[in-house]
Amino acid sequence: MIYLVIKQLHVFCVLLSGAGFFLRGLLMLRGSKWLSLRWMKIVPHFNDTVLLATGITLAIMSNRYPLTNSWLTAKLCGLLIYITLGSLALRAGRTRHMRGLAWLAALMVYGWIISVALLHQPTGFLQVFIPS
Repeated sequence: MIYLVIKQLHVFCVLLSGAGFFLRGLLMLRGSKWLSLRWMKIVPHFNDTVLLATGITLAIMSNRYPLTNSWLTAKLCGLLIYITLGSLALRAGRTRHMRGLAWLAALMVYGWIISVALLHQPTGFLQVFIPS
């Protein structure tokens, strides 16, 4: 029972994180001053902390760990790529064009991470393009 509650919280945080990143990317592309609001900087960090904590808790409760389960290893690697691209998109990119491309790439990686989680396959949706 508690596992299902934690998993639902994790999934909710995944969706909230993706929606928030999508919105912040649109605001960045428009040059909106909303991005400088205090709550726009705090809420994503709070959500991502809950997301990470629930992910670690689920891994421990299910005895599934990165480096021992290939799909979890793929998710973790994807997460690192997503964080890097997200940072380029929302802060570190030199030009708006570069930030926009990083934002789109990060959204694609986000989708791939979700497909890995749903399929429990390290290739995720890319398996469609990989011959058997």
